Amino acid sequence: MSNSDQSEPKASSSFFRDRSFWGLTISQLLGAFNDNMFKQLVLLLCLEKAHEVAQAKGGEVSDWYQPIAMAIFATPWILFSGVSGYLADRVSKGRIVVVCKSLEIVVMGSGLLAFLSGELWALLIVLFLMSTQSTVFGPAKFGILPEQFRSEDLPRINGIFQMTTFLAIIFGFAAAGILKEALPGQEGLAWVSVLSIVIAIVGTGAACLVRPTPVAQPDLKLTWQAAGIDRDNWRLLQNNRFLLGVLLVSSLFWFVGGVVQASVNSMGEYDLHLSSDRIGILQACMGVGIAFGCVMSGRLSQKRVRFGVVRAGMFGMVVGFPALTAIAYFHPGVPALTTETTIATVDSGHLLFDASTAEWLARGCLIWLGACAGFFAVPLQVALQSVPPESQKGRMIGTMNLVNWIGILLSAAFYAFFEFVRMKLNQQGLELNFATVFSALAVIAAVVVMIYKPDDIDLSEPAK
Repeated sequence: MSNSDQSEPKASSSFFRDRSFWGLTISQLLGAFNDNMFKQLVLLLCLEKAHEVAQAKGGEVSDWYQPIAMAIFATPWILFSGVSGYLADRVSKGRIVVVCKSLEIVVMGSGLLAFLSGELWALLIVLFLMSTQSTVFGPAKFGILPEQFRSEDLPRINGIFQMTTFLAIIFGFAAAGILKEALPGQEGLAWVSVLSIVIAIVGTGAACLVRPTPVAQPDLKLTWQAAGIDRDNWRLLQNNRFLLGVLLVSSLFWFVGGVVQASVNSMGEYDLHLSSDRIGILQACMGVGIAFGCVMSGRLSQKRVRFGVVRAGMFGMVVGFPALTAIAYFHPGVPALTTETTIATVDSGHLLFDASTAEWLARGCLIWLGACAGFFAVPLQVALQSVPPESQKGRMIGTMNLVNWIGILLSAAFYAFFEFVRMKLNQQGLELNFATVFSALAVIAAVVVMIYKPDDIDLSEPAK
């Protein structure tokens, strides 16, 4: 039996005046920024490693290290999402939020040591630890929203929450590229780690603003099923095909996102001949689009979960992905634009305005794709928060994380397989660009648009 009746009242006035809203938003934003800046730095170092191996062997560059890092980052979410969902229902979500943010300080401190070591394997270990901390944080930070706010406010709150999360993700990517060029070498990367530690400390302070929450299910027992999807969630998903469909499409979204992240890096590096800071600007363009898409999706929902918005986002991807492939083929980058970046040149704004036609087209296309991603993501998130019963919300978010990160792990396998096929076809003289993978994603998106048509949910009515 839940003791939710002992909780503090949910915010009845505008959530913009609620300290919990700002505490959650700021803490998760800074955490997502830290995670993804570190992850992108590791991915960029993986590209450098691929160059070194190719030069040593005298062959063509093959991007094998990025999918390895992606798989390592995804593994904790698959191993520990179920247990994290159990903890979110068995322990106060507010307490988990504060503890996880405190652990982020420790993880970022270990990242400083890893960068000073100069060893890629050490960075991969920290990447695993960082992902584990985020895994535990995930069910609590999303599951706490229905406990803190009114159901009718959830679409707008999730729109803002997702907007700030994705902005943090993308601008974390961008900051990684810019800072790597501006602060080169192990010493420079160490200073970036110091910045990450400071950000983690600020995020922990923001987490302390969140209102305490009661335990959703204090008598919940830990079983071996918590390592995956527990019995209650299995039963719920078997009896609620709507919720199962939302879960699977959400996983597909993150599968596509995992492929896009690595593919933008490789397209920028090898097809458009851009430096790390310019690749960071490409990633940031997605953030601009995501910010718009998330906010508009929340506003268009109007106290409903509207799946027409989801399909519109997917249709936009069907159009945008082939356009991105075409840019790499018909508007190749100009290597001369790749310049050594210093703090002074970053301040001069040359990164934003001194770009080739291909780079401008790619930026515009990524803004479009980001907006489509925002339209796609918010309704699915709200559905997974609002449909499950109160006693299972934490575990359902844990299940969502598990399934989403299975999608991301599959994205690493898909990217590696596509790279294998590309290399084989290139040996036969076909000369496929790295950006060809975007067209394959367009085919997947087209299938979803055709078959996924669930009914909307009215959030003003009590959940059944």
